Amino acid sequence: MRRYRTEIDNVRAHLRSLWAVIGLQILVIAVLGFGWSQAPKQLTVHVPPDLRSGATLSVDEIPAANVYAFAFYLFQQLNRWPEDGAKDYGKAIFRISPYVTPRYRADLIADMELKGRQGELSYRVRGVHEVAGHGYEERRVDVLASGVWIVWLDLDLFESVKGMTVKQTAIRYPLRVVRLPIDAEANPWGLALDGFAAEGPRRLEETELVADASQ
Repeated sequence: MRRYRTEIDNVRAHLRSLWAVIGLQILVIAVLGFGWSQAPKQLTVHVPPDLRSGATLSVDEIPAANVYAFAFYLFQQLNRWPEDGAKDYGKAIFRISPYVTPRYRADLIADMELKGRQGELSYRVRGVHEVAGHGYEERRVDVLASGVWIVWLDLDLFESVKGMTVKQTAIRYPLRVVRLPIDAEANPWGLALDGFAAEGPRRLEETELVADASQ
């Protein structure tokens, strides 16, 4: 009888150890499930354009080339008035509104209203493109702080009214770009234009165009 009682005690002890293991596994599964539920459902990784030498990527790192591409693409869209600036300027502001800060959006609306009062929008067609030989280089993106950049765009500006050219000149635009990862659905870049930096846009002199082209 004593031997059987000992065996029963051993079985009970083994069962208790099994229940302890099961309880520990349930706890581990619960912790892993909670961690999984807190993981982001979308993750944006900014891949540099030149991968010939490979790249080590960090989720929080945005290559300068990507910042430049973002600024150029959005600014070009903002300044594309295909038919009538009185209508197209407002449409462009609305179209890129997820990619600009509230402050810059207010500045753009104020600029549109001012140009409208001065008669600078009606029937005006506008477009910009990169000056030849003035594309992306490392020196065209300045890092001011973590998540704050200045992008220097050299663009040819073309404007016409009813088929007549009224403006055609090369302008340097210093654009301020900031991180704004608040709505990945509307703005997957996680970046936003924040207006002009430094002293604002200025016309490029012929000597500057020749010097940059030679470089």
